[in-house]
Amino acid sequence: MYPSAPPAPRRDFISVTLSLDQSYDGSKSRQRRSCWRKWKQLSRLQRNAVLFLLAFVVLCGLLSCISMADQWKAPNDRSAEEEKVRPAKPPALPAPRKADANPENALGPLVQTPRRRFRWRPPNLQIRAPNKDSENGRQDAAESRDEAADEAPREADPQGALASWRGAVIEPEVGTKVPWRRAIAPTGIQKHPAPPNSRQKAVVDAFRHAWLGYRKFAWGHDELKPVSRSFSEWFGLGLTLIDSLDTMWILGLKKEFGEARRWVSKKLQFQKDVDVNLFESTIRLLGGLLSAYHLSGDALFLQKAEDLGNRLLPAFRTPSKVPYSDVNLGTGVARPPRWTSDSTVAEVTSIQLEFRELSRLTGATKFRVTGRLSGGRGRNQKAPAAQIGAQQAHLRWGARPWPLQRQDGTLALGAHHGLPAEHMQLARALMDTCYQMNRQMETGLSPEIAHFNLQPQKSQKDVLVKPADRHNLLRPETVESLFYLYRFTGDRKYQDWGWAILQNFNTYTRVPSGGYSSISNVQDPHDPQPRDKMESFFLGETLKYLYLLFSDDPALLSLDAYVFNTEAHPLPIWGPA
Repeated sequence: MYPSAPPAPRRDFISVTLSLDQSYDGSKSRQRRSCWRKWKQLSRLQRNAVLFLLAFVVLCGLLSCISMADQWKAPNDRSAEEEKVRPAKPPALPAPRKADANPENALGPLVQTPRRRFRWRPPNLQIRAPNKDSENGRQDAAESRDEAADEAPREADPQGALASWRGAVIEPEVGTKVPWRRAIAPTGIQKHPAPPNSRQKAVVDAFRHAWLGYRKFAWGHDELKPVSRSFSEWFGLGLTLIDSLDTMWILGLKKEFGEARRWVSKKLQFQKDVDVNLFESTIRLLGGLLSAYHLSGDALFLQKAEDLGNRLLPAFRTPSKVPYSDVNLGTGVARPPRWTSDSTVAEVTSIQLEFRELSRLTGATKFRVTGRLSGGRGRNQKAPAAQIGAQQAHLRWGARPWPLQRQDGTLALGAHHGLPAEHMQLARALMDTCYQMNRQMETGLSPEIAHFNLQPQKSQKDVLVKPADRHNLLRPETVESLFYLYRFTGDRKYQDWGWAILQNFNTYTRVPSGGYSSISNVQDPHDPQPRDKMESFFLGETLKYLYLLFSDDPALLSLDAYVFNTEAHPLPIWGPA
């Protein structure tokens, strides 16, 4: 038998044999055949995995291209949007930049780098734009640095910018993209305020006594209970402290302002599960923080104001665009008041001032709530004139019960800005009436509500008070109107009337251990019945207006440069460019 032939040698499927006299030329066709053989060698599962991976890479590449295209397109879109929302008459001040994230910088040395300046100097008060944001700015400086900053007077910076305690400077940073055009600066600025006179010193003494009680018995809480030497809470946000910030600055109380500022920096937090009244929290807290920022230039206050503003915004998300009266700062849940289904029109329209100011300072259009509250033009435009006529009739023939109001000061302010002269005449008549509500009471302090005697008799006074209405809450409305009337007329009787009211506060409401208390009976000088409560507006409004009333310097918070919100917090007037 012949032996069987040896088996053929096993060949690799993808091997390639080259002859000795032929070199590999790396041709594309040969490469494609080799790749195809490798691809066919893979299992179906392996081929599917490779295809899926390739598809994923291609998809990621497409998404990346789209994203980069949007980024290039976004600046143009934002510019177009800003043009749509830009007001027809931009305000007179260039809006400062968003607040410095480092609040401690504001009380430190004010060192400026050379830059082009747009300066506006309201009278006697420090206004300064904050520095550029910093990621490390949320850390508070040591207590020693705070105390040194509180005690040390501010000096002029090397570039000539006034930076004194009562100076006034506002300057935008280099590269700041302000949302408003350059403004027309007010004139008539007084750089060196006169020292306080004897009556103003008496107001400072009253404030220090009120602050002493709050600091000892209610520090960081909403309201002082001076008789029981305790405190009460409303929102749990240091209401009296924040309401008093700008008053302390105006009165020159640097030490008190500094310790209050440290509490705001370290203790004030709005992330709380608490329902707050939109109106009260806006005029007292938001207004107080914005005013403190404008007067001191301390970016801490603007940071806190922006945080609070964001937490109040959910109240405006309603079908009717009229905001709810209450909102939870922690959850953002808003609701109407528990006692009714409606919001008060006077309240929701009053708070536009604070939100417009917050929008100007931050550049955020979301804070512009004016359009949501304004209505169409119609017959209601004639309401102010009809109201004037009704008031004149009431003054001549009597009136139904009404609480003390600010109408006389508001009418005087309107006449000062060009409304008919009869508005000023009516304002003076109303002021006389309001003062009689104080003068005809045995304590010299007005009741909460009064009636006019429509049938004059010798045995009865012109102003009648019901037993349930004879309390006094230390309200500011009368002295506010006295301030406006004195500023516009120069008649010193308004200062004398205010001085009498301050003396009566000291006689019947001052608590020896510290603080002032509202009283239940203005008709009993022997037992006025203290109610054991000092409202925050006594420090935030009443004493502030008394101090301004006794000043003979019309440039001290000039009414042509500042507007006061409902809680007496001054904010700068932004005129047309």
